[in-house]
Amino acid sequence: MSALFNSSQYCEVAVNFPVGNGILTYAHERSLEVGELIEVPLGRRKAKGCVLKTNLSHEDLSEEAKKFELKNIGDKIPESLQLSQKEVQLYQWMASFYHYSLGQLIFDCLPKFLKRPRKAEIIQGAGAAIPFEYTSEQISVLSKMNEISGNNFRKEYLHGVTGSGKTAIYLNRIKEVIDRGESVLFLLPEINLTPQFIKTFSEYLNCEVLSYHSGVNASQKFHIWKKLKEDGGPMFVMGVRSSVFLPVENLGLVIVDEEHDSSFKQSDRCPYNGRDVAIKKAQISNCPIILGSATPSLENYFEFHEKSDYYFRLKNRISGAFPEIEIVDSKSVAPNESPSWPLTVEALNQIREAFEKGEQVIVFVSRLGYANFIQCSGCGYKFTDPETDTNLRYFKRRHILRSSHSEFQMPVPDICPECGNMNLMQLGYGTEKVQEVLQSIFSDKSIGRFDRDEIKNFSDLNQTLDEFEQGELDVLVGTQMLSKGHNFKRVNLVVVLGIDHQLNFPDFRSVERAYQLLVQVSGRAGRYSPNSKVLIQTMNPESSFFETFKTNDIDLFFNQELMVREMTGFPPYSKLATIFFTGRNRNQVADLSIKVKDFLSAVSQRNGLEIEVMGPAPVGIEKRANQFTWNIICRAQSYQSLYLALKKFDETVVNNNISIKIDLNPYFYC
Repeated sequence: MSALFNSSQYCEVAVNFPVGNGILTYAHERSLEVGELIEVPLGRRKAKGCVLKTNLSHEDLSEEAKKFELKNIGDKIPESLQLSQKEVQLYQWMASFYHYSLGQLIFDCLPKFLKRPRKAEIIQGAGAAIPFEYTSEQISVLSKMNEISGNNFRKEYLHGVTGSGKTAIYLNRIKEVIDRGESVLFLLPEINLTPQFIKTFSEYLNCEVLSYHSGVNASQKFHIWKKLKEDGGPMFVMGVRSSVFLPVENLGLVIVDEEHDSSFKQSDRCPYNGRDVAIKKAQISNCPIILGSATPSLENYFEFHEKSDYYFRLKNRISGAFPEIEIVDSKSVAPNESPSWPLTVEALNQIREAFEKGEQVIVFVSRLGYANFIQCSGCGYKFTDPETDTNLRYFKRRHILRSSHSEFQMPVPDICPECGNMNLMQLGYGTEKVQEVLQSIFSDKSIGRFDRDEIKNFSDLNQTLDEFEQGELDVLVGTQMLSKGHNFKRVNLVVVLGIDHQLNFPDFRSVERAYQLLVQVSGRAGRYSPNSKVLIQTMNPESSFFETFKTNDIDLFFNQELMVREMTGFPPYSKLATIFFTGRNRNQVADLSIKVKDFLSAVSQRNGLEIEVMGPAPVGIEKRANQFTWNIICRAQSYQSLYLALKKFDETVVNNNISIKIDLNPYFYC
C-alpha cells in the first residue's frame, strides 16, 4: 500500500471514459492515496476514477491543464477496493501496450462492488502426500528446473505431449512455493478444465484453494477479491483469463496451462491476451512464470526451443501409448445417399468394435447445431441473420434458426418466404446432427453431447463429465471443449469430423490451429491403453498436412510452418496490429480507414519506421447490429516501430461518428 499524502492540491485520475488515455487532472482538498477509487465530475455527470498521482503542485501540471479551473474530486466509491502499486502498474502497462483508455480498462476488470457479498466456495486443501512416483523423465525435468531455481522473474516453458504428466510437474513446483508461504496463480483457458484441476490440487496442497470463472456469480467474485486483498496467507488461486487481474498478494509463481489456446485472447473491449498479461504480472511481482502446453504457440516454440536453460520437454506418455492415426476419405459418404452421413462406414465399424470391447468413444465435430443452414430447394433462398447477413444455423431439438454471430434467432419456417416452396433443405451438419445419427444406429447406447448449446453452466459441465466418467454415456459428441486436458480412462477411439473447415479458414494461423486441435483431440485417446486410434475424416486425404501429422513429430511440423512464416513475413518473423473502424455509415467507415492508412504510411516514411500498412478492407463479417466494420493491418519488425506509429495515430486521429479499436497481436488475421 502506498504512503498517505497529507496535503496536496492536484491529482491525476484515470477516469472510466473511452476517449484517449482517460487520464484527467483534478483539484482536491482531502488526503488521497494512489490506487484509491473515487467519483469525479465529468461534464454534467459523475464518473468513476482511480487515483494515479497526488500531491501535485500547480507547477507540476501540464500546460494544457494550467489553462483551466480544475474541478474538485468527489467521494470515495462506496464499498470499493483500493488498488496496490503493483495493480496500478499492471493496468498502466496494459493501457499503453494495447492502446486502450486506462480508466476504462481498470473498471472493465474490477468486480462489481457490493455491501454484503455472498461468500464464495473456498476449499481447504487436504495436503495429502503425493501417492505416485515421478517418472525418470519428470525427475530429469524437475532437476533441470531446480538448477535455475530462484524467486526472481523468469519465463520457463514446459512442453509435454498429452498424457506426459505436466500436471505432476506443476504440482511439485506449486507445493514448493506454498510451503515457503507464498501464493500461486494458475490460469486455464476454459471453465471446463476447472473440475479436474480443483480435485487434484485440493487433495495435495496444504492451503486454501480458490477457483474463479464464469460459474462464480458477481457477489462471490467480489468476496474473492476482498479476501485476496485482506489475507496475505499462502493460497492457490485458479481461474480463467480474467483471473489474471485478481489481487494475489505475496505472489511466488504464475502458471499458464495450454498457453496456446485462443480463449486467453479477449475480443471485446480491451483485446488483451491473458497469457501475455500474466507474464507482465509475474515480472512486476518478480516471480517465475511457467507456460505449458502439448502444442505450443508457434511464437513461443520459436522463442523457447533454442533456449535450453528455460525450455523443458516431456516426450513420453506416463501410461498408454500414442494412438494410431487413420485418415479416411469422407467423399465416400454423401448427404443425400446415406442415412449415416456424415459418418463413414469405417467410422461406424470402429465405433461398433469399441463398444464390443466395453470402451467409450469421443466424436469431435467442429460445429454446433443440426445443420449449418437451410436453403429452399426451389429458388435457392437462404435464411440469414438480418444483423450480420450470415447464414442461420438450424437447431432441430428447439426448432429454431439461430445466428452464430449475434443474438438473433427465429422459429423454423414451414415454407420459403420468396417462392412458397415447402421443400427446405438442411445443408451441412453439427454436433446435434451427429448425435442423432449415432443414436439411430446404436439405439441401445447412450449418446451424450458436450458443446456450448448443451452445457449452459458449471453444473451441466460437472454432470456430463461425471456421467461419462461413470460409464453412463457411451459416446460423447462435442466441439473444441472436448479437446482440452480431459483424462478419460476408457476412451481408445476418437473420431474427428470437420477438420477441413479449420484447415481452409482464410488465415495464416489456420494450419497451426488445425494441427494444435488435432493433437489435443488425439490426446484424449489411449491414455491408459497401448492400443488406441484416432480416425480423421477428410475430403482431402492426400494432403501433406495429414502425412506430417501421422508422423507424430511436432518439431517437423513446426519447422515446416516456420519456413512458410519466414517466407511470407508473418509472426514470429514480424509483429502485427489491426485497427478496426466501426460505424453505421459504410462510406464514412471506408473513407476514414483509407485516410488512416495514408496517415500511417506517411508517419512511417517520415520517421524511418519499417511498417507495412495493408488494406483497408471489410472484415470477414462486415455488418453486425447495423454497423459496418473495416480494418487495416500494420506489419513491422519490432513492437517499438508499431508503438511509435500507433501512438502518433492515437494523438492525431479523432472521429466521433466512428468507433476505432486497436488490436495488437490479433489472434485472427482477417
